[in-house]
Amino acid sequence: MEALMRVTDTIKSIRETRFSALRAPTEFFDVNRISRPADLNQATHRISYNTRYFSGNYGLIVALLAVYALLTNFLLIFAVLFLVGGFAAINRFAPDPIQVGEHVVTQKSLYTGLFVIGIPLLYISSPFSTFFWLVGASAVLILGHATIMEPGIESEYAQVQESV
Repeated sequence: MEALMRVTDTIKSIRETRFSALRAPTEFFDVNRISRPADLNQATHRISYNTRYFSGNYGLIVALLAVYALLTNFLLIFAVLFLVGGFAAINRFAPDPIQVGEHVVTQKSLYTGLFVIGIPLLYISSPFSTFFWLVGASAVLILGHATIMEPGIESEYAQVQESV
């Protein structure tokens, strides 16, 4: 029961911190503010401002891409669940050595078997390519959006406050 309360509190704190920074979809997809930057300096300024201004929306994009990457790689999900579930099952059900016929099965031998099967399974499921796809896709989407979106009027006031 206590673990459920901790999970609920964690979800509430994430909602209060991350989702409070979300901007409205009409503001995030405002086609009237789309333009090509004049030079690299302007593009850098836009990226700097927009990544702070739309940080909640960009975090949501990364989360959605991560869910998509996991849902399209069932072997990765299976490998992670196999390792985590096996680790939890060994800790819960086999803390002491077990006599099976003439053999004694220890917790160490169960972990060895789990990792001998789980690590190659995890390697075959290509977690590194999934991670680098996630990084690349997120970077292209976020930097592309941040570059083409003109900062709003409020960005001019932010510059005045920073210089004072």
